[in-house]
Amino acid sequence: MAAAGTLTWPAPLEALPILLGLAAYGWLYARGVGRLRGTPRAVPGWRIACFAGGMALLVVALVSPLAALADELFWAHMAEHLLIGDLGALLLVLGLTGPLLAPVLRLPGMGALRVLAHPVVAYLLWAGNLYAWHVPALHEAAVRDETVHALQHLLFLGLGMNMWMALLGPLPKPAWFGNAAMLGYIVLVRLTAGVLGNVFVFGGGAIYDVYAPGEAAWDISPAADQVAAGGIMMVEGSFVTLGLFCWLFLRAARQSEERQELLELARANGVELSERRAGRAVAAGRGAELRERISAAGGRTASRAG
Repeated sequence: MAAAGTLTWPAPLEALPILLGLAAYGWLYARGVGRLRGTPRAVPGWRIACFAGGMALLVVALVSPLAALADELFWAHMAEHLLIGDLGALLLVLGLTGPLLAPVLRLPGMGALRVLAHPVVAYLLWAGNLYAWHVPALHEAAVRDETVHALQHLLFLGLGMNMWMALLGPLPKPAWFGNAAMLGYIVLVRLTAGVLGNVFVFGGGAIYDVYAPGEAAWDISPAADQVAAGGIMMVEGSFVTLGLFCWLFLRAARQSEERQELLELARANGVELSERRAGRAVAAGRGAELRERISAAGGRTASRAG
């Protein structure tokens, strides 16, 4: 390990297992994309770009000078974890589709993913993990021990992806988890992280002693280091929240337009369709399927009339 106060790249032997793990995950994703290419279920280019962006953020967090700096300064450790468990996890989830996950879900025991990705379960697991790793004893153990640190990273990434999967992933969602519930989910997730950020910014004295040598080497006070970490957490959360609000607004507008189109198509074809049924189909992503059924039913009606 290099002396504190200098920016260094992780040692090749330390970085190799991480790079191999990321390469294996990327290979599996590329294999799935290739399997679906040229079919109606092909993965859209923007989703592939999101996945690539998520992988790039993991590389920056885990095998760049930021990874070494995270052992010395709390603000760098916070930035590392936000790249892994929030932004990186978000982009990786956006890269997934139902057909990509289908072979995984068919494996023995993997049906539990549907339970874990339930919004209530996903939130509780994510929030519990977030707060547990900021308890001084656990947090400082992760800084001092590489094995504990690796476990921390795996849990931040896995439970972060699971938390975003409940909101943005392709798995089926509960009937009650509509736009209003999604708005509440976003607010709850951001408030949960925001409370922790406020503790670091306004909580007073430094919570963690493990960064003292690095703070001295980099000539930053423990209080300033902690305030910077909390500030990074709050600013990143604000930008993510703003983006999610925009996404939810556009989603609601698109669903409203699609629901109205289905109702008008049903009237034009003499098919009975309630607003509630049309809304459920659109919310479940089955608007196109319902449109085909309405058109087919209208065609049969026209044939009998002829």
